[in-house]
Amino acid sequence: MSPIGHELRLLLRARLAAGALVLLALLTAASIVAGLAEVRHQQQVIERIQPQQAADVAAISQWVSKIEDPGSAAYYTFHPTWDSPSSLAFAALGMRDVAPYILRVRALGLEAQLYDGENFNPELALPGRFDFAFVLIYLAPLFVIALFHDLHASEREAGRLTMLRALPRSRRLWWRRGLLRFAFVYFAVALPFAVGAIVSGTGLPTILAVLTLIAAYLVFWVALALLVGRMSWSSVTNAAALAACWLVLTLVLPTLAHVAINRAIPLGQGVELTLAQREAVNKAWDIPRETTMARFFASHPEWRDTPPLPPEFHWKWYFAFHQVGDESVADRVRAYRDGLQARDAAARALGWALPPVGAQAALTRLANTDLAGQLAYQDRVRAYHERLRQFYYRYLFNDIPFGAPDFEKAPKFGSIVPSK
Repeated sequence: MSPIGHELRLLLRARLAAGALVLLALLTAASIVAGLAEVRHQQQVIERIQPQQAADVAAISQWVSKIEDPGSAAYYTFHPTWDSPSSLAFAALGMRDVAPYILRVRALGLEAQLYDGENFNPELALPGRFDFAFVLIYLAPLFVIALFHDLHASEREAGRLTMLRALPRSRRLWWRRGLLRFAFVYFAVALPFAVGAIVSGTGLPTILAVLTLIAAYLVFWVALALLVGRMSWSSVTNAAALAACWLVLTLVLPTLAHVAINRAIPLGQGVELTLAQREAVNKAWDIPRETTMARFFASHPEWRDTPPLPPEFHWKWYFAFHQVGDESVADRVRAYRDGLQARDAAARALGWALPPVGAQAALTRLANTDLAGQLAYQDRVRAYHERLRQFYYRYLFNDIPFGAPDFEKAPKFGSIVPSK
């Protein structure tokens, strides 16, 4: 029997090691299945948008077409936007688990609509749900510890270490044993992922990038286990020390660093922007309409020469002060986004010192489920909202009747599909 075959037989005869490998493979497979199911559910929800939107528009157009009022059409019609999951989202759901991936917007003030649905604190979404990223970052290191904590200590406690070290080319023995265990751990994690990625349609470059990330992350934990193993401690002590390292590196230090980042970069909540925008909108009812329109025309001069406001209520004044309300909080919105990005950048920089943080950040970036992906979706919503406003403004400010055929002319949101 070859030396590798002999080591393989010894590994498989160890019930703890064999059971750990099987359990790791099963957990990884379960996380892949759960991730694929969640992504499929999100895709199905997105696919149901258009039929529901058509039914809503049909109901609104029945009575709006009778009065041909563009203001009523703009006020009551919601327009769906969505953030389609990338092909790798199944592996790392990231912020898709806590941030809205569907948002229905109107031509009214956008900031209140964006942050009114913010039911999470994005910088507090740490471990997330049970997905492949969770298994890789938090569970796989425990299996590495189980397989490597007694690589030398078990031989020492059995009284065979001195004899093994005296054998010719004894280093090859340890290399074979270590590489074999590493290979089993790696394939227990990588093979289920590769199958899931192929099923999901993930591109080959992305698959290779994730496989490389898996290898690098596991190598770190193997190296740490071998380093502790050189301390000539007992296998129980090695396991306890490595478990303490796992606790500190994956939970304690990231949490403390996160608290430090939050204190170093103070930031409010998105709901505060909603309240500020609504306050500005509500104040518009108590100030002269001419003042509001002057502020609106300052940023939208193309509508300055349109017919003036009549004495009675007019929708274009109503939509104008909503836009003025958005513009009044524009600086705070930029500061909020800059603060989120600064915290995200600090967390990514922390990843160079804490491999669990770095691996998770890299995986969510590849899957486009991180903060950058969420902000990119918001930017697409903002661009679409601008098109919606301009579409309705043409009817509102020129007093053009709005009939049933005009509903079909409204801009349609097109989600930008992330690259694979």
